[in-house]
Amino acid sequence: MIRKIVIAVALIAFALALPACGSVEKPAVSTNDNGGNSGDQAKVIRIGYQKYGTMNFLRAKGVLEERLGKEGVKVEWTEFPGGPQLLEALNVGSINIGHTGEAPPIFAQAAGAPLVYLAHEPPSPQGEAILVPQGSPIKSVADLKGKKVALNKGSNVHYLLVVLLEKAGLQYKDVETVFLPPADARVAFERGSVDAWVIWDPFLAAAQTATKGTILADGTGVVSNHEFYLASRSFVEKNPDLTAILLEELDKVDEWAKTNLKELTELLSAQLGIDVPSLELASGRREYGVQQISEEVIAEQQRIADTFEKLGLIPKPIQVKDAVLKNK
Repeated sequence: MIRKIVIAVALIAFALALPACGSVEKPAVSTNDNGGNSGDQAKVIRIGYQKYGTMNFLRAKGVLEERLGKEGVKVEWTEFPGGPQLLEALNVGSINIGHTGEAPPIFAQAAGAPLVYLAHEPPSPQGEAILVPQGSPIKSVADLKGKKVALNKGSNVHYLLVVLLEKAGLQYKDVETVFLPPADARVAFERGSVDAWVIWDPFLAAAQTATKGTILADGTGVVSNHEFYLASRSFVEKNPDLTAILLEELDKVDEWAKTNLKELTELLSAQLGIDVPSLELASGRREYGVQQISEEVIAEQQRIADTFEKLGLIPKPIQVKDAVLKNK
């Protein structure tokens, strides 16, 4: 599978990058994805990552730096509290590539961000959930009516909340949403300033471990909770070989993680400041392996986009397929 993804990305991006005159220059890593002087180039790839995910595993292992260093390419990493913030950075050219859940690229595409989907991880529906405090009188999603629910606006859990409310016979407007990034939401949750928190791993696992909070409902049977790899279109067009190398290394570290979960959690614990038991809990709720963007996955993303447009959460309809690389 990964060989097919690497070949597909390289060939498609290479075709998109062909100059009209027919001459081909060796791809270079550009520091300016949004136009400007095309001669202003440096061998740097700028990667955005979040608190958890395969991109994070790759950074912890250091293998990408080793491989690209031999090619004279430097890797720069920037951490973000969530997918929306990461894709905003990609939109303005601060990073070239990154990873998010399902909802952030939809909000970003609706805002005009020139992003493209590269690949994704397998579904991990148990990796996001609605959490309520220990001993809470809220026993079902239906009990959330009129309650304060914290979440990171535009993140994967935004859609999870919408579909779980609908499944329980409620509307999105039946709850009072409190938009907070994970760190602030954790404080509000522990202080009792909100009644529930919709959150993803490893923040979910860490909160379960530390607060003994109860999962009201997770994504099982309602969402896939894919982790997507995304990049600016211009970066992929200019750097098909580099993009292919990154996807290959991501798949390799996924294969390693499958059989080395204990070593992985210990490695991440020191880096992230999250205890090993929480990371073990999170690691056991996800699947591993880079997969090609399929028509089925595009259709799933389109359903999310249509739902958000209907609720007025995005300003206009979008076509997700427009953000998928195609051969010309």
